[in-house]
Amino acid sequence: MIAQHALVLNLHQPAGNLEGLLEHREWEAKEILFAMDRIPRSLWGYEDLARVHLSLSGTLLATLSDTTFQERVYGSVDCGSLLWYFQNQELFEILGTGYYHPVLPLIPEADRSAHLERWQGIARHLFWRGHFQGFWLPEMGFSMELIPLLRAFGYRYVLVDSEHVEPLTKMSWQELRYRPHLARYGNDSIIVVVRDRDLSNAQESGMELDWFLAEVAERTKWCDFVPLVTTCTDGENGGWFRNVTPGANFWSAFYQPLLERIRAAEAAIKPVFIHDHLDNYGVLGEVRVNTGAWNTGWHDGRGFTQWTGSARQRATLADIRAVSAAIHAARAAIPDGAAEGGAAVPLPEVEEAYWLLLRAETSCNFYWGEDWVGRADADLAAARAALARVGLAPPEPPEAAAKP
Repeated sequence: MIAQHALVLNLHQPAGNLEGLLEHREWEAKEILFAMDRIPRSLWGYEDLARVHLSLSGTLLATLSDTTFQERVYGSVDCGSLLWYFQNQELFEILGTGYYHPVLPLIPEADRSAHLERWQGIARHLFWRGHFQGFWLPEMGFSMELIPLLRAFGYRYVLVDSEHVEPLTKMSWQELRYRPHLARYGNDSIIVVVRDRDLSNAQESGMELDWFLAEVAERTKWCDFVPLVTTCTDGENGGWFRNVTPGANFWSAFYQPLLERIRAAEAAIKPVFIHDHLDNYGVLGEVRVNTGAWNTGWHDGRGFTQWTGSARQRATLADIRAVSAAIHAARAAIPDGAAEGGAAVPLPEVEEAYWLLLRAETSCNFYWGEDWVGRADADLAAARAALARVGLAPPEPPEAAAKP
């Protein structure tokens, strides 16, 4: 049985991060840009074989499409051409995601749709298409209550981590991990595609091609179906992806040699787009996906400890909920006179506060322990100030939640 391989890469940079790196750590910024630019260039000539799923956060897309930023880095990477290359539907399947890359289960439910809506707005413009079949959860942070939201935005499938999937239909270990399934919440259901955590760990840190082929063969040898082996990692972080030396990075040391083996009929694996696999083989049964994220260097994804482990992280998340509640209350009760053409429109100060809040919800603000929590605090303070200008600011955080 020839296994099918879905390669998924997440590309994300927080708002202003690349600009800041260019100012203070120029080579690191260039490594990131080179890593992204290397993706399409490594696949040219393999359009008949290569299949790559890409998730690009809204903040990254905004940076790459900004003409000022494009001019600034033009001598290193042509960002306009890079976005054009990513439009190649023979090579790339673009996955939907959240604009500011929030851990969706950790932010207020009322804010989640804005992240999805704003991402679709910029992605439809840059990629010249109106529909995206798959969804990449930032940090793979999933909870079952997200299913109706994802379906409302038209997504057919979502990627989830293998450690959180429990079968509700009788199935083998191989079937659970290497076949798509349905997950239901209320009256809504969505297809879940299972990321193989072990193989993804290897993909992230650097793996030998022979080891990968042998491992896939061993894991799928009892399959009496066409298995879908899904590996998901960041695509521009870590030395394995950033290394500029030919023959020493993911593309030149692993993926191109894999494609050459496949072309020579020397590998029992075939790259595939997930939507094609679904069209051809469908789903097996029903599962429940427990709340959690993918694994990081610090934790296994359960309980979102990476983003909630300290009192200060939890206090800022509580402040996000307070500011969010004030903003949504203000948007629901628009003051007299805030109308245009007979239709009510939010006050500019409220909308300014809202986008500051959404940016504060960026996962990176909480990922690095307490190192970046101050960025979320600054955006929340600015959101409060915008609301205060129209007399709508929520109470300040209690002393117990005060930040050093």
